[in-house]
Amino acid sequence: MKALFLSVLIWGLAACESSQLKELGQVLVSQGQNTRPTAGEINLGLKQALKVGAEQASNQLSKQGGFFKNEAIKILFPAEFQKAEDTLRKIGLGSICDQAIQSFNNAAEKASSKAFPILAKAITQMSFADAMDILKGDKDAATQYLIKTSRSELFSTFRPVVKESAEKVHATKYWDQVASKYNSIPFVKPIPSDISNYITDKALDGLFFVVKEEEGKIRENPIARTTELLKKVFGWNSQQG
Repeated sequence: MKALFLSVLIWGLAACESSQLKELGQVLVSQGQNTRPTAGEINLGLKQALKVGAEQASNQLSKQGGFFKNEAIKILFPAEFQKAEDTLRKIGLGSICDQAIQSFNNAAEKASSKAFPILAKAITQMSFADAMDILKGDKDAATQYLIKTSRSELFSTFRPVVKESAEKVHATKYWDQVASKYNSIPFVKPIPSDISNYITDKALDGLFFVVKEEEGKIRENPIARTTELLKKVFGWNSQQG
């Protein structure tokens, strides 16, 4: 568990600004370099690490291209409407499909800027028992905790932002064009014109994918982000065997 605790803290600490590192470092070494952190310090350290990870994910995805340029989370046509996309491209309307896809991702990027405060609230409310479950849990335990405690609120917050953003980036217009063009084809099953719920769900899928990805990297390779400060703060860890 010691190694896992160290890896989770490295996840957050390695990305902190110097002021954040200093603040958390002072807390963790308050009882001396070679003293095992108290339960309270472990809880505080884990929360700080999770907050940094969550903020990174939110910031990364809210940048231009945060979704569109990441093939792992890029929002494409809903699977059930793949036939509609294929049909439109075959009849020379591929540009409408491309514009729709670009606008889906732009809307998700704009909504992602709202993620961090909600994730931070869920982390702040985390109990010590929750923290220990995360430390002892699977490699995506922290991500699963955030999904369980914040996805519903995130959806409620994201949807109006997505809807507003969809209007601003013309996602609604482009999807309306897609639906109108496709639904005008004889004998096809009509597709709905409202795409907001779909974009919102995919935006959240992308957010938690990035959080999980970062959590997994650090759990698997904590040495990769070791700094001199961490060596000093956690010198006691190596002495514990």
